Amino acid sequence: MADVQAFRDTVSCWAAGGAGEPASDLAVRLGLRTAVVLEGPSDLEAVEALTARRGRDLAAEGVCVVPMGGAMSVGRYAGLLGPPGLGLRLTGLCDEREQRFYTRGLERARAPHGGFFVCVADLEDELIRALGTSRVEEIIRAEGDLRAWQTFLRQPAHHGRPRQQQLRRFLGTKKGRKIRYGRLLVETLDLGEVPAPLDGLVSSL
Repeated sequence: MADVQAFRDTVSCWAAGGAGEPASDLAVRLGLRTAVVLEGPSDLEAVEALTARRGRDLAAEGVCVVPMGGAMSVGRYAGLLGPPGLGLRLTGLCDEREQRFYTRGLERARAPHGGFFVCVADLEDELIRALGTSRVEEIIRAEGDLRAWQTFLRQPAHHGRPRQQQLRRFLGTKKGRKIRYGRLLVETLDLGEVPAPLDGLVSSL
């Protein structure tokens, strides 16, 4: 795990303008063949939680999951990790509204589009729909966030919105909450309920 995190760190430095040799050396040492590029750390937590529940060891399989820090970075990361750079197979998740960024970025990197799985709004929205709003609220209560949730619901800006939208917005209102619930929601799912984009991604690895 330490080497996997080291690879992520070196790729992040490379993407920010640093040298690529450390990432290249680590990719060889780890035997990497596939890079899963994700928008951020909450998606990373969800993917790692599902692979663990399915008994997968991605590092041993030559797969590294890399958060990019935002969809706008996909072109940069695809160029570094895909055919123009390390030559890894690229796959990942993207949101429907950001598909155009992914299409352009992958085309510039000469990487196939077929390995990317599309969420309608985002992965949290997919997970909330899969679980149902009542079960998500039960998780919020069990995690000790009920008071924060009730306070959120009293805010006029959120009145009248569908419960699913309210829950999705709530998960993003506090630093670190979206990341924590990314894992919690996946750990609560029955394995037959996994949303199609996440199931398709993990099954393809």
